[in-house]
Amino acid sequence: MHAKTGATGLFALTAGTVLLLAGCAMHADFVELHDHTAAVSKVQEQDQKRLDALHRRLESLERMKGSDSAKPKLEPRFDELSARIQKVEDRLAELDGASVVPAAPKLEPVPGEPARPAKPQKPASSSDVSSMMPGVPSLTPTSAFNLAYNDYLNGKYDLAVAGFQRFVKDFSGTSLTPNAHYWLGESYYQQKDYARAMQSFEYLSTEYPGNEKVPAALLKLSLAAGETGDLAKAKKYFKRVIDEFPLSDEAKLAKNKLGEIR
Repeated sequence: MHAKTGATGLFALTAGTVLLLAGCAMHADFVELHDHTAAVSKVQEQDQKRLDALHRRLESLERMKGSDSAKPKLEPRFDELSARIQKVEDRLAELDGASVVPAAPKLEPVPGEPARPAKPQKPASSSDVSSMMPGVPSLTPTSAFNLAYNDYLNGKYDLAVAGFQRFVKDFSGTSLTPNAHYWLGESYYQQKDYARAMQSFEYLSTEYPGNEKVPAALLKLSLAAGETGDLAKAKKYFKRVIDEFPLSDEAKLAKNKLGEIR
């Protein structure tokens, strides 16, 4: 009886030691994963800032495209910026898709307990991550925005509209949401759907009055109104651009357009 009790105590001590070691291993894996995630997030943040800067430069060139004489000079710069944007977006996509799963700690068999065959491990995919977190879209906000924006740049306006519509539905509270509303309006504008374009631009200027895209939205709102024949509304928004953003590039264009209407 005493021998049996001693064996039971030894078994419990051994099992406890194994569980303690397993816990330490899992903690180390967690710390390593945390450090890796922090490093990836920092790289993503830096790349996103570069991407935003490239987008702003591209938008500036788009505003200059109005002059036929300028188009031949601007085309090479468009190609260069598009290539650089694609490169940064590819890098962000790789970072977004990288899934790091710490290896499960190897447990030594407990004396007296039969060894269990190890289950084969498979790499985690984005769909696996989504299934573990119900309600979370498989794409990150950055990836979803860039996909729609690439469709716009490539002239696939139907896809761009669908992409930006989905973005504002799935990611309504992100820093990219105002931009998504703006480019949704631009996509409608390119389709000559001026009524919906105006709705998008008006929504942006009303809901995000302090956003940097507001001057451009008001300018395009003016142009869209002019395309529908509503010159009174076009003048109204041209004047808003001039009065509210007098030092902007959009104000200079608004003055020229307002002079043409008069």
